[in-house]
Amino acid sequence: MKAWVLKGGATLLTLATTAASALYVTSHLKNPSAPLQPTVLTSAQLNTVTTTPGVQQSDVTPVTSTYAS
Repeated sequence: MKAWVLKGGATLLTLATTAASALYVTSHLKNPSAPLQPTVLTSAQLNTVTTTPGVQQSDVTPVTSTYAS
C-alpha cells in the first residue's frame, strides 16, 4: 500500500511541477522592446545569417595520447 502512495505522490508532484513551469514560462515571454536585450531577428533577417567555424588552427603541438588511452 505504501508503494502506491509514494508512486502517486511522485506522479502528482511531477505533474504539478510541470504545470507550474509551463505557467511561469508563458507568463515571462521575451519582450523585444525591453532594454538591455539582444536584438530580435525578423524572418527577413534570418535568411541573411551566416555562421563561421568555431575551431581554429594553432601552433601548439598536437596531443598524441591521453590519460584514458
